Amino acid sequence: MSESEAQLPTAFVADVLLWKRWHVSLGVIVVATVAWILFEWTSLPALTICSDVLLILIVLLFLHANYAALRNKQPPTLPELVVSEEMVNNVAASFRVKINNLLLIAHDITIGKDFRIFFKVVICLWLLSVIGTVFSFFTLAYIGTLMMITIPPLYRKYGGYVDKCRGVIHRQFSKHYKIVDESVFNRLPRNISKDKES
Repeated sequence: MSESEAQLPTAFVADVLLWKRWHVSLGVIVVATVAWILFEWTSLPALTICSDVLLILIVLLFLHANYAALRNKQPPTLPELVVSEEMVNNVAASFRVKINNLLLIAHDITIGKDFRIFFKVVICLWLLSVIGTVFSFFTLAYIGTLMMITIPPLYRKYGGYVDKCRGVIHRQFSKHYKIVDESVFNRLPRNISKDKES
């Protein structure tokens, strides 16, 4: 695969996110909205909807191929979907390394090597739990899709103003975090197991 062919999918995604291909960007929003309405308002399980959509697609393709055969036309060609063994091994190796790193970090957090990190992880997991009780998975996915489609072009247009505001907010947040860090986090022991041994 040449370098220009490798950049084609990346360029296409960038064009869609920046609304240079506005019809595709609008299509993404419409499909995401329809999917969200199907999943949230109808209260149907995701497996039921996915299997029904696949069933309709397979029936339509079957009818289209047989109709073409009745009219003595060539049936539509479908691309062959083949996953190479090399690709599977590369993905598996990549996941193995990432999972091992994640397990190592989880091990360090649970045995108490750094209580500050443990405390921060507990707070983050608690916040995720609260968000999960307020929004369903499909609503979060829908909000994420809308943000992914709308934020890049807005940032492209108003980037200078956003950077100024972000700088002000970052300075304020850093000032408040420093106060919390000095008053709360620095009082927490770094390593509980060392304190118990001494």
